Amino acid sequence: MTLKYDVIIIGGGHAGCEAACAAANMGAKTLLITMDMNKIAQMSCNPAVGGIAKGQIVREIDALGGQMAHVTDATAIQFRMLNVGKGPAVWSPRAQCDRGKFIWEWRRTLDETDNLDIWQDQVEELLTETVPDSCPVRTRAIGVKTIWGAEIKARCVVLTAGTFLNGLMHIGRKMVKGGRIAEPAAEHLTESITRHGIHSARMKTGTPVRIDKRTVDFSKMRQQDGEQRPYRFSYYEGSHTTHESQMSHRPHEPHGSRPHSPLPQLPCWECYTNPEVHEALRAGLADSPLYNGQIQSIGPRYCPSIETKLVTFPDREQHLLFLEPEGVDTNEMYLNGFSSSLPMDVQITALHHISGLEHAKIYRPGYAIEYDFFDPTQLNHTLESKIIDGLFMAGQVNGTTGYEEAAGQGLVAGINAALKCDGTRTFIMHRDESYIGVLIDDLVTKGVDEPYRMFTSRAEYRILLRQDDADARLTERSYNIGLAKKDRYDWWMQKKIAIEEIEEFCRSFPIKAKDINPALEQLGTTPLQFGVKLEDLIARPQLNFNNLMQIVPRFHEFIDRIPNRKEEIAEAAEIRIKYKGYIERERQVAEKMHRLENIRIKGHFDYSTIQSLSTECRQKLTAINPETLAQASRIPGVSPSDINVLLVLMGR
Repeated sequence: MTLKYDVIIIGGGHAGCEAACAAANMGAKTLLITMDMNKIAQMSCNPAVGGIAKGQIVREIDALGGQMAHVTDATAIQFRMLNVGKGPAVWSPRAQCDRGKFIWEWRRTLDETDNLDIWQDQVEELLTETVPDSCPVRTRAIGVKTIWGAEIKARCVVLTAGTFLNGLMHIGRKMVKGGRIAEPAAEHLTESITRHGIHSARMKTGTPVRIDKRTVDFSKMRQQDGEQRPYRFSYYEGSHTTHESQMSHRPHEPHGSRPHSPLPQLPCWECYTNPEVHEALRAGLADSPLYNGQIQSIGPRYCPSIETKLVTFPDREQHLLFLEPEGVDTNEMYLNGFSSSLPMDVQITALHHISGLEHAKIYRPGYAIEYDFFDPTQLNHTLESKIIDGLFMAGQVNGTTGYEEAAGQGLVAGINAALKCDGTRTFIMHRDESYIGVLIDDLVTKGVDEPYRMFTSRAEYRILLRQDDADARLTERSYNIGLAKKDRYDWWMQKKIAIEEIEEFCRSFPIKAKDINPALEQLGTTPLQFGVKLEDLIARPQLNFNNLMQIVPRFHEFIDRIPNRKEEIAEAAEIRIKYKGYIERERQVAEKMHRLENIRIKGHFDYSTIQSLSTECRQKLTAINPETLAQASRIPGVSPSDINVLLVLMGR
């Protein structure tokens, strides 16, 4: 049996689903191959989407025309905006989701996508052919072969296999092959790729115990509710009918703009470990795969197992844990912060020393999993392999961790696979354009020595990459390549025009000192000595749209005329006005770096012959072969003096 497609996606996780929808929605005939159609986009670990920096990625996926935000909004059982006490550059949306409904909402999305087929099978071999007289790429991906003997041909293949490549699970000294609990590992596929010269290595991740909520004493825990006024991830779906007559958000708080998930909103619960828990866990360290030599690979530094916390922080008497619901129709709960690969009896004994969990029953223990990944410096910024033409990689196979990081990569890989089939162009996002751009540039430029997780601190242009302006940054770009459709583009343009009208009003509307000083004194800010424009008042820390609307009736009337999405549009305008100076300064810095981005150096040099470069620099530049001088400047081991040498050699 031989089938033919434009794009084949290997793996139905978060990266694979976004890649499949993107390629298909751009017109490519697409096939998604997954082991189990009933576990599409399975949330293998925490059933939550978003968080610090990750929430920004989800907003970017949505702005580009991806699906994760819509699926999350439809299945959320708790929503919170994190970091609202800080500046808007680090506000981050996060939603707890119903795990089962999340899967079926994704399945519905895939089923309703034109140009997309699903095939339930397991890929065991990448099919390639030699490209004669082609330099530097001499091998081309032409399809895949499955364990059931199906050979499926395609012009591009996107690998999004997650933790399944030669996956090996650990609970104490017991080891079982698998890509996820109760699911088989994908064997032989790694070997069919590495034989072409692509380097692979091993990483490790883990997940906590799952608990039966009927056996939990919640009276001993602290309840953590979501936002009283619900938010959404998507700025598009379901927003056409909204008309807010009042803006009642607290000062400097992000607005909730539309009705949220139709599901009941459930609380999470805080609890803590204690010395008795720690004593029980330490007693089992000799049988911990992390410390007895059984696991050699590196785990995520920023999501350590509970045994790693004990070893790293031996003096800590307690660690905060979060008991989180898995859904509205299940008793299963997730103990966030208690990831472990210790023996089952050790995990259960320690668990029963936690206040509120003394009589807890579990559905399954925590476990660790080792899996193959590929060195991402062997990829271009399109996520296409530098070694095998037509092979794209996305997600944990590139050394990342997290659903959002995987989904963002999958979207970019799917877009570029479709564009490659069309033979027209590529789609690359820069570091000042998106967190996804930062993520991919870090991967292909610096590589990874541990599972990569996105943080706001990784982005040098955080003020430009806010969660509130993803549509401003990316929707028009996506529309120009054919992914975002006209209705989404028009929806953004309406918002853009409204924001600009508010900015112009605030820029030109005069404020007289005698009219407003009494109100300013009541609000605790300095009275005016002479008249100013409204935007000058908005820039003050003590003032915002909400309180200025109360004391400037004309401003209230102007905002009230916005026909829909009033809060969302006002929030965007307020941030742009209040932080105008910071935004402009950061944009100037980014534009300076773009000058280096425009100096293309790939193919211009044989770095090994340039003796004026340091030895380490020559080695790194040869291995990564950067596209531009800006990318070269970000490679560890390449110094500013090395960049100056290249500038001179380029005649600059």
